[in-house]
This record gives sequence, C-alpha cells and structure tokens, in this order.
Amino acid sequence: MPETWVNLAERLGSDLHLELSGAGGRRAVLIRALRDAVREGRLAPGTRLPPYRSLAADLGIARNTVADAYAELVAEGWLTARQGSGTQVADRAAPPQRARVPKRAPARPATPTYNLRQGQPDAASFPRAAWLAAARRALNSAPNEAFGPGDPQGRVELRRALAEYLGRARGVRTDPERIVVCSGFAHALRLLFGAGRGGVLRGRSPSSRLRSSRGYPIALESYGLSFHRSILETAGVRTVPLGLDEQGARIDELTEGQRVRGVLLTPAHQFPTGGPLHPTRRTAVIDWARTQDGLVLEDDYDGEFRYDREPVGAVQGLDSERVIYMGSVSKSLSPGVRLGWLVLPEHLIDDVLAAKGEREAWASVIDQLTLADLIESGHYDRHIRRMRQRYRRRRDQLVDALAAHAPHISPTGVAAGLHAVLRLPPGTEQSTTKAAAWQGLALDGLADFRHPDATMPAPDGLVVGYSTPPEHAYGAALEALCRALPPG
Repeated sequence: MPETWVNLAERLGSDLHLELSGAGGRRAVLIRALRDAVREGRLAPGTRLPPYRSLAADLGIARNTVADAYAELVAEGWLTARQGSGTQVADRAAPPQRARVPKRAPARPATPTYNLRQGQPDAASFPRAAWLAAARRALNSAPNEAFGPGDPQGRVELRRALAEYLGRARGVRTDPERIVVCSGFAHALRLLFGAGRGGVLRGRSPSSRLRSSRGYPIALESYGLSFHRSILETAGVRTVPLGLDEQGARIDELTEGQRVRGVLLTPAHQFPTGGPLHPTRRTAVIDWARTQDGLVLEDDYDGEFRYDREPVGAVQGLDSERVIYMGSVSKSLSPGVRLGWLVLPEHLIDDVLAAKGEREAWASVIDQLTLADLIESGHYDRHIRRMRQRYRRRRDQLVDALAAHAPHISPTGVAAGLHAVLRLPPGTEQSTTKAAAWQGLALDGLADFRHPDATMPAPDGLVVGYSTPPEHAYGAALEALCRALPPG
C-alpha cells in the first residue's frame, strides 16, 4: 500500500531550527545546539525529532554525524530512542525553573478565590460534544466557496437559522437579508457608531436617520454596562441618562430637556437592576421613535434566561423599521465563540455592510456554520433549556442562603438573568465590597454601573453573578458572600 502524506509527515518528525555555530567539529556543534535547545525549553519534553536522515538532509551534513549526535545525547539522558517511536526529547530534560524573588504577602488575596461577577456563563457547561458534532456536520456539508473570502453580511446558513430562531423564540420580525453577523455586541456598537471606518449612525450616511454628529445625544438607562457608554463616547457621541423605576426605563424623559434621536435599552431584563420594560413603555418608545424620527437600539440582554415570569418578546417586533436589534451568544454559549448579530431596518443594511468592509474580518466562517447547524439541529434550544434550569437552581440557592444567613438583605431582579442585585443598608456599599475582597470574592458594587450624570436616587447594592463559579465551589462562594454582608 502506498505511503500516505499523513504517515510520511509522522515519519519525518518535527521541523527544527538549530544554530550550528561555535568552535569544534560538526558533531560537537550539533550536539551543543540540540542540548541548548532542550535546556532553553525550545524543544519541550516529548518532542519527536526528525529521523537522522531527514535532519542530515536539512542541515547539509553527513548522516553518520547526526546519528552519532543522537546517540551521544541519548547516552547523556537528553533524548530517548525506542524502536518504532523514533527519537524524542526525554521527559526529565525539562528546563530548570528560574528562582523567584519572594514577595511581601498582600494585604488581601491577590487573586480572588471565588468569582461572583456578572455577565459570564458557566464555562464548564459549554456544550462541547454538541458543538463538535455540529462542526463535523457543518464541515462535511459546507460548499467549497464557504472557505473563500467571507461575505461581510455573514454566512447565509447562519442568517437563515437566526431568522427562524429569533422569530420563534424572541418574536423578532426579520428575514435573512436584514441580519448582519458580527463578533458580538461591542462590535455591533462600533459598526453603528465607531470612529474607525465611520459609524453608520453618526450622520455621515445619506440614509442615516440618527444625526448624532450634529449634536444629538443618545439616551441610555441610568444604570448599565460602562462599555456601552465608553464606545459611544469614544466615537464622539454624547450620552444622557434615563431614569429607572419598577417599570423599567422612564421613556417619558426622552421628550424632556435635551432632544435625543436614539435610545439604547435592555428591555427584556434591565441591566443590572432587573425587570422587563413595562408593556405601556414598550409601545411608548415606539411611538416616540415614530414621532421624532428616532431609532431604538435594543440590547436583548438575558432575553433567553427567565425563571418566574412569562416570556417577553423583543421590542423590535413592534416596529422593525424603528428598532435595531442586537444579540450574541456570549451568555447563552460563551464569549469565546465571538458571534453576534444585528437585525436592521431595511434602510441601514447597505450602510452597515459598507462600514464593515468587503472582507469578513471578524467572525470565523467555521464557527458561523457550526452555530447554524447547532440551531437547526435543535441542540441550541436544548442547551438553553438545560442552562435555564441550572441557573434557576443557582438563583434559588442564592435566595435561600440570604434568607437563612442575611434575611435583612433583599435580592431583586431575580425573575430572569444571570445575576441578582442585593439591596444594602444606606452607606454600606463600599465597606461591603471591601469585606467581600477580604473573603476572596470578586463582585461589583451597584455604583460601578451608574451613569455619571444620573440624577435618580443612588441606592447601595451589590451585583452578584451566580452563573460563573463552578458547581463544586458555588456553595462556598455563597458562604463567603454571606460573611461579607453587613449585619442586620
């Protein structure tokens, strides 16, 4: 049977870069070069070396010279040689560790023992088997052109799958031609506002309805993710805060004071205070957009993770020409997948594609095809349901731990999402976050998410993410949290 290329590659071993210099004959120089490469860690333990014939041909020296050098290094213990396994770097030949200068013990743990920060899914729950199976199916069925230059709009297979899924699960009104695939929510915002190629919504496009470059600011919720604000402000877009209450963002404030032409909302689950935007305010923001010729930017934060309430559809379903819908898999799967999407009004599609560029430089085609298969096969829905149950259990553990050990602390915003807000006694937020650090906890205070110009009351609180810790550490993390809370 003829030798395959794979077998040939295995037989030839690894490529080597060796510096053959210094005093001595060829054999001595080669031995010194190999020994130095192992000692310095450039040849790791277990690395398979090329057969002496191949290395001799690469270096332009005699075969016997290489064979003698290998034999000498085997005798010294730097290499091992076994019949059928070739010549390898010995396991005990690992480079010595550099001595470390002892450091003064820190006043508090340098690395937190437990991570209770918001916004991260349970990394151990990534559906590896389902993802791998989907990748195999996608690669086997993908047309050859899929591996050429990418389409800036994204693979049609993924756009079709997303159109079906978003319509079914989130009430989004769209078709594949209205969807643009990107690498996540931050990338979506930069396409719309970023200064790199020029943001679509900064007034440079004749079809842009949001003339922020002429001085119109963007409204944000008074509490939210700081990177939303920083992306906008870096692009030269002013932001103004909207007040919040038990019904969500105060939409009536859009018509007060400074005139705005766009508003960024988290209507499915307000981040971080929790709760959906009230139905009357959902219709009110659409009425405002129609009256003021404005746009609603909808961040579907935590839209898929709900526990004690009925599903809340996307605001985009009320008017697909007045809402830009943005989502990603950073919470449902992993931020490492780097896939997101914009569902656009028809008049913005060409401008967003122009801003993105002719070549797809952000989202891997293979990952796009894999996600499309994961959705179409039903594995994505099953993963969401499974994680919804797991996160609900964790939410319940948090609520139970507080009831048992800190009944004076009230958790809010727990009907959905991956975090809870713990309301603290006035004036105790800063001291509690310090106490949490002493307990080895990484978490955030509510003040970290407040818009600097917000005028609404500023309650003390903690934003506690319950999705991040591994299962075996979650109970201990809750115990540490309860120890850090102020007494009743």
